[in-house]
Amino acid sequence: MKRTIMKALIAGLCGMLAACAIITVNVYFPEKAVKEAYKSLDDMLLQQGEEKPAFDGQKPAEQKPAPDAGPQSRLFERLPSFALVGEAFAAENYADQLAIEISSMPEVLTAYDEMKARLPQLDALRDRGVVGETNQGLVSVHDKGKATPQDEALVKAENGNRKIVITAMAKAILKLNKQPESKAAIGQVLPKAAATYADAKREAAKPGWWMQLANGRWVQK
Repeated sequence: MKRTIMKALIAGLCGMLAACAIITVNVYFPEKAVKEAYKSLDDMLLQQGEEKPAFDGQKPAEQKPAPDAGPQSRLFERLPSFALVGEAFAAENYADQLAIEISSMPEVLTAYDEMKARLPQLDALRDRGVVGETNQGLVSVHDKGKATPQDEALVKAENGNRKIVITAMAKAILKLNKQPESKAAIGQVLPKAAATYADAKREAAKPGWWMQLANGRWVQK
């Protein structure tokens, strides 16, 4: 009798464990909004500063510096004023929500500062065909014969920063979906966040730059 009860308990426990094992995490992934959020972040945090206009002999009116002239404040200036009301965001402003959520992460702002500093060097390597954009949103050495150890170090640093941005996007998506940052949830969202970042980079690439398509094939734009 006891053996029968034990067998039934074990069978029931195994069934429960099997049921738990097949549970999947379903997270809404708004691909279009994610791509627009990436573009907004690049436009506001990665763009190089504009040259100051030449002095025309007249003394400009005295202006007080903005209280916060950091990259996050520039991003806020670009967004509509109602974008700061948190939960009251309209569905069509999902991209703005993602951009603001990510720009509030200190590690992301640091990553963008570093990427902005090396952008001229990276662009020069892309212009020469030394490196290209992968289908996972990273940079890869495309012509090893032209790459120097310094170039490879630059690629490694760039990819480290990009991984921070992509991971931040995955976390922001989970937060807006009101999902916990579990390993399973991040594992589901991260590949999509990386592929969408790659799409955004391909669209922003200049003619002649090397890029890897979703199917793995390398082409020049």
